Amino acid sequence: MHAVEATALKKSFGPTDALRGVDLVVPEGSVVGLLGPNGAGKTTVVRVLTTLLQPDGGTAFVDGIDVLAEPAKVRARIGLTGQYAAVEERLTGRENLVLIGRHFHMPVPEARRRAAELLERFDLVDAADRIAKGYSGGMRRRLDIAMSLIARPSVLFLDEPTTGLDPRSRLAMWDLIEELEHDGTTTLLTTQYLEEADRLADTIVVIDAGVVIAEGTADELKDRIGGDRIRVSIARAENVEKATTALSPLATGPIDISPSRVTLTAPIRTGGGVVPGAIRALDENGVDVVDVEVRRPTLDDVFLALTGKVTDTDPTPNLQEVREQ
Repeated sequence: MHAVEATALKKSFGPTDALRGVDLVVPEGSVVGLLGPNGAGKTTVVRVLTTLLQPDGGTAFVDGIDVLAEPAKVRARIGLTGQYAAVEERLTGRENLVLIGRHFHMPVPEARRRAAELLERFDLVDAADRIAKGYSGGMRRRLDIAMSLIARPSVLFLDEPTTGLDPRSRLAMWDLIEELEHDGTTTLLTTQYLEEADRLADTIVVIDAGVVIAEGTADELKDRIGGDRIRVSIARAENVEKATTALSPLATGPIDISPSRVTLTAPIRTGGGVVPGAIRALDENGVDVVDVEVRRPTLDDVFLALTGKVTDTDPTPNLQEVREQ
């Protein structure tokens, strides 16, 4: 059974078509990543599916319930964490959780028990009775997600939940999302971070300009743009034409040249001998090489190939390096 199923969703804001016929399926117990640049329509999809916005066309079902016909029933079965933590800063963490429980008509003792469970799970026990205004960004995010889980939702919507977090907080959030999946929670995750989608999502849906342009697992999307890629850094930009000539016989597609004109990237056939062949060809053409790397395509490569755009650059340090510290 599908936890979320949307067909031909359309939504316009004046002359702007935010959604132009979006189809989306989220299987039960899975994490589906909705990937796209700013303005692609990701948040509009989430707002429609969570009953915050009525579509101009199409159908949507969450947990088998028609979003348009029975919005109250949908709201009773979902959890939502938006792009910005929606905590009441004047209340403590515990009071925030109990308040949301009461909104779901929980008796006070039950709301308090559930709040205590979530404070423990989200490592907020020590801060439970502190005013939320003093929480760090990562603590607010954890509290925000805990609030969305207070009523044990069938489907959790996370709209760019790690935007603005420092690397350690982002890693902690990733661990948490993986734990929720292991517990059987269905999650629709929107994100601009390709590394995040690669790690967390069982299936990735790429949306751009209000339409779905690709979907599949991370490996399936990477396979769509071919095999390995070679990345060559040269010592002097004036040798870029010579380097292009040297690499052309090895490339199976266009050679991409960086703005600095000292880095060249191209798809190549999978197999051994490529690096020695590339170095030999570059040497024969009088090109001094700084570095040569062969790697599988990344989701950045996929996104660039599909949209002709690069995604927003993540200004934080490499997260793998942070994890190893």
